[in-house]
Amino acid sequence: MKTHTLAAMVLAPLALAAASAAPAQAPAASPGQATAVFAGGCFWSVEHELEQIPGVIDVVVGYAGGAKANPTYRSHDGHLEAVRVTYDPTRLSYEQLTSGFFRRIDPTDPNGQICDQGPSYRTAVFYASGAERDAAQKVKAQVAKALGQTVATEIRPAARFWMGETYHQDYAEKNPGRYQAYKVGCGRERAIKAVWAGR
Repeated sequence: MKTHTLAAMVLAPLALAAASAAPAQAPAASPGQATAVFAGGCFWSVEHELEQIPGVIDVVVGYAGGAKANPTYRSHDGHLEAVRVTYDPTRLSYEQLTSGFFRRIDPTDPNGQICDQGPSYRTAVFYASGAERDAAQKVKAQVAKALGQTVATEIRPAARFWMGETYHQDYAEKNPGRYQAYKVGCGRERAIKAVWAGR
C-alpha cells in the first residue's frame, strides 16, 4: 500500500515493534454460527463498529479480494482491507448484517472511505452463495433508493480471507487513545452520520 493515511501515521510506532508478528489463521465458525466478509475502508473502524451489532459474535481484520498470497499490511496490493464477521444466524440474518454494514460506511464513495483513500480502502460485500448474493444486492438497491445516489460498494464473489497481523486485531480496544486520535482526525463518524442523516 503506497498511500499515506492517518491510520498509517497513528500505527507507525507499533508497526516496527510488531513487524515480525505473523498473521494467525482466522478462527473457524462453530456449529450454529455463520460468517460473512466485508470491506469498508479502515479495518480498525469496521471491526469496532460491527462488533456493536446484536448477534455478532466475533470480528477479525485482514485482507481479501486480491491474488497475492500471504498479504501483509505493508504488502497487500490488489487486496482490500476487510473483516470476517462471525454471527449467530438465529439472532441476526445475513441480510440484516449486510444492512448494518452499509449503515456504518459511506457507500457512495468509489475511492475509499473518508480520510482513507486508495484501492485498499474501497468497499465491498463478499458473498459465499447465491442466497447471500441476492440478499446483498437487495440491500444495495434499498441503500441506493434511501440515499438517492449511486452506490459504489461492490457485491463480489467470496475470496480467500487472509487474517491480518496480531497487532491489528481489536485495535480500538487495545489502543483506545490511538484509535480515538485516528477516529477524530479522520472524521469518519461525522462523515458517515452526514451521509445517513434522517434515513
